[in-house]
Amino acid sequence: MEITHYVGIKFSNSGKAYFFGTDIKDLQIGQKVVAESVRGLQLGEVATPVFDISTYKSSLELKPMVRAATEDDLLLHETNQKRGKQALKDALVEIEKLGLEMNPIDAEFALDGSKVTITYVAEERVDFRELLKVLASKFRCRIELRQVGPRDKAKMVGGIGLCGLPLCCKRFSTDVESVSINRAKNQMLSLNIPKLSGHCGKLICCLLYEDDAYTDLKKDFPPLGTLYEREDGKIWKVSSYNVFSKHVKLTCESDYEFVPLQETLKLKKVNRNK
Repeated sequence: MEITHYVGIKFSNSGKAYFFGTDIKDLQIGQKVVAESVRGLQLGEVATPVFDISTYKSSLELKPMVRAATEDDLLLHETNQKRGKQALKDALVEIEKLGLEMNPIDAEFALDGSKVTITYVAEERVDFRELLKVLASKFRCRIELRQVGPRDKAKMVGGIGLCGLPLCCKRFSTDVESVSINRAKNQMLSLNIPKLSGHCGKLICCLLYEDDAYTDLKKDFPPLGTLYEREDGKIWKVSSYNVFSKHVKLTCESDYEFVPLQETLKLKKVNRNK
C-alpha cells in the first residue's frame, strides 16, 4: 500500500486519536476502520478529516490503516468483546489462585485473535511469569500484561464525578496530566485532600481547567498578607479574597471585613519593615 494520506483514529480503550497512514482519501468521521496498532489489528473509528501526506510533519512513523471495516470485522469485534469479558474473569480466577497482588481491569483481543492485552493495576512490581504460563495454555494466543496507574484506570473504567457528570478523563480528556496541590492553593481552596480527590484517589483534574483563569484574575489583587492602614488608624491585613465578586477580606485582630477591591487599593499601604 502506498501511503498518500493520513487520518486520526480512535480506539475503544482510549479517548485519544492516533494518526495512521492510508491510501483512501474519502474516509468519513465516525466510519469504522481496521488499523495495525501496538496491540495488533484493532477496530477503530475515524476521528479526524483525511489529510494529504505532504502535510505530515511528525518524526513518528505512520503505521498503516489496513482497510475500511467490513461486516465481518464488526461481527468479529463483537465476538472479541465477549471473549474479552470472559478472559478478564478467567484471569482474575488465576490471579487469586496464585495470590498475586494485582487487579485486572480490562482484557482486549486483537481483531484476528492473535493477541490478548490484559490491563491491570498494582501497587508494586508483580512477578507474573507463572500467570503467563497458565493463561497461555488457556487462551492459546500471545498475552501482554500491561500495568497502568490509578488515573489511567479511572479513564478506562469511567464513573460519575463530584459535579454529577461522567468523568472528564473518560469523556474528552486525552492526556492524563499530573495535578499539583499548588493548583488548589492558587485557587484558594481548602486543602481537604479527600474532598479534592477523584475516583482515582489523586487530585481532581478539574483543578487544571480553571487554574489559568485564577492566575489571571489574581493579578489585580494585592498579595495575601499585605498590610493597610484604614481611617480608624488600625492596621488591617489581606487574609483572603474572592476573585469573582472582587472583594478582599481584611482582618484586624479578631475583626474582619469584606471590602471591594477598588476601595482596598485606595487604602494606605503599610511597610512591613517599619
